[in-house]
Amino acid sequence: MKWVLIILLLLLTGCARHEIIVVYQNSTNYIATDTLGVRTQTSGCTLNNWPYPDYNCTPGAIIPTATKEVVCVSGYTKTVRNVPDALNAQVYAEYNLVKVPYANEVDHLISLELGGSNDIANLWPEKYNDTYGARVKDRVENTLHAKVCSGEITLSEAQYQIAHNWTAWI
Repeated sequence: MKWVLIILLLLLTGCARHEIIVVYQNSTNYIATDTLGVRTQTSGCTLNNWPYPDYNCTPGAIIPTATKEVVCVSGYTKTVRNVPDALNAQVYAEYNLVKVPYANEVDHLISLELGGSNDIANLWPEKYNDTYGARVKDRVENTLHAKVCSGEITLSEAQYQIAHNWTAWI
């Protein structure tokens, strides 16, 4: 399917808040709008929307300076990965979960390799051993990253797909 993507990013004062307007040019002319980095809930988060997070708590967030040219440099994620233990604990607390090793992990909704942020708005407790678990999503992230770097899709399209439609890429 051929996708044409129009992106509008609005950086708001001192926050990782962006509005992304995505227009897909296909048979249905579907239009989707996302507000990234704007959380409307900070407690009582659920995984009822599995394999996607509670978007009120985890709407996703990006690093505005992470362009295709930046994220496609080998080793980029090592330069930006920084999720302290206290932030991991906060994610588990907001989702009312107890950390169980090898059952779940705090993960980036929009992966670092796709320009995702370490902001709590982009973090959620993702299951490991599930049909749509963390390892499966990791493979989709790698596929989308390769497509961004080869020019097959835009970085903004990949960010939208990983946040809202990643299971379609399995």
